Amino acid sequence: MVTSVTSLGRSGLYDWLIQRGSAVVVALYVVVILGFLVTTPDLTYMQWREFMGGLCMKIFNLITLISIIAHAWVGLWTISTDYIKPVVIRLVFQVACGVAAFAYFVWAIDILWGV
Repeated sequence: MVTSVTSLGRSGLYDWLIQRGSAVVVALYVVVILGFLVTTPDLTYMQWREFMGGLCMKIFNLITLISIIAHAWVGLWTISTDYIKPVVIRLVFQVACGVAAFAYFVWAIDILWGV
């Protein structure tokens, strides 16, 4: 059995499932947001705050955030392994992407749950 050193034990199927599953979550999120906007013609700040401040929507926002970060990570990891051949540069790029993803995640948690 051949294993790839750069995949860290993951298979292509695993990455594919993450990409497709996260895309479905983001698509559902877009449908929910558009549905709310269409059904609320004279949207006010208080209506928007009430909608986004509900526990269900906060959890859905968190799930969508995790999905976006996972989707982006798999995509950037794939691009970096395909197109950045020098190992040191690829590692620096992947670490920078991981640090940025973590920082965005912490920042978004503060925004979502700090309200």
